[in-house]
Amino acid sequence: MPVGWTCEVLVQKEQPLQRIDSEAPNDPDGNILIWNLRYHSTSPEVVFKSQSVITTARFASFQPNLVIGGTYSGQIVVWDRRSSKRLPVQRTPLSSQAHTHPVFCVEVVGTENSHNVITVSTDGKLCSWSLDMLSQPQDSLELAASKTNNRWLAVTSLACPANDVNSMVVGSEEGNVYGACRHGNKAGLTDVYERHFGPVTGVDFNRCSGGPIDFGHLFVSSSFDWTTKLWSSRQTKPLHTFEENADYVYDVRFSPLHPALFATVDGTGRLALWDINRDTEIPSASIQNESKAAINKCAWAPGGKIIGTGDSEGRIHINEVGDTLAEPSGPGEWTKLVHTLADLEAASAAPVEDSGLCVDSVGSLAGGAGLMNWFSILSGV
Repeated sequence: MPVGWTCEVLVQKEQPLQRIDSEAPNDPDGNILIWNLRYHSTSPEVVFKSQSVITTARFASFQPNLVIGGTYSGQIVVWDRRSSKRLPVQRTPLSSQAHTHPVFCVEVVGTENSHNVITVSTDGKLCSWSLDMLSQPQDSLELAASKTNNRWLAVTSLACPANDVNSMVVGSEEGNVYGACRHGNKAGLTDVYERHFGPVTGVDFNRCSGGPIDFGHLFVSSSFDWTTKLWSSRQTKPLHTFEENADYVYDVRFSPLHPALFATVDGTGRLALWDINRDTEIPSASIQNESKAAINKCAWAPGGKIIGTGDSEGRIHINEVGDTLAEPSGPGEWTKLVHTLADLEAASAAPVEDSGLCVDSVGSLAGGAGLMNWFSILSGV
């Protein structure tokens, strides 16, 4: 159950969970639900519909009244909150110029005055769009995993670094993470990072820009192999592998406020927050879904103190992060991260010895440093 943010919460839902409009006998296959958190309401403020199952959705970064969705049919659709229509106001064609396979990846890159929507489908086709015209992509690119036999790259996730409209990383069904470029002599796949041992479920770049040091080259990835990996785009081996999870890791997201903090969600229904300046072996805080339902998506609010998650039962959980965990202690947090990364790199180069010890539980949550469930919403209500 993916979630996204502006000042409201956006949720995508696949039918059937629970019919929202019982008066519509031919209810479309996909729904977008938007709540306003100011009212703590259990009913969505807006419900948008799609004729195809929605596989991903997000608010348009520079036009918050627009909601962009990717669908199982391959169409990219756009809804406008100012319109009285519940169906998309724009959609891409189903043609060889556009996508004809499911689209799980949608990103917006650029600036307020010049930006594009980047989409990738499961056949490895990357398209760049202008929100002013979805009749055809501005440009497209085939991401082939092998140049010799032109084998499709089954892309499962996508992340673009801040302030870079050309570069990106993509996660694949086969477990590899790839670097890619949209334009130039090296357009296409440029790097192959050391693989996960299962499909990659999420990738995300560090976008924290409030400190004296730029860590925009750092990104994280999650996988069905029960691990999360921390990377630098400057090298193809991971800086560290986090192996504490006991089930599929479905998503991972860097905090927009703290340079060393990221969140993971997994198949046991746990949301975990990792401050790697504090500890790289166990999370700094975690909270368990009461129903034990798998949590498959997470998203930070722009302020970095609230994180929303969606689970396999169709519930949305809104969690508040304590100030001492959410906020960096000061400029020294960035300097400390430099030392943390150096220690991780040195440890990865050292020979591994089996100590015979294992960690099978995580303690504490409470207080100003912890993580608290604010409230939960059943998306079908």
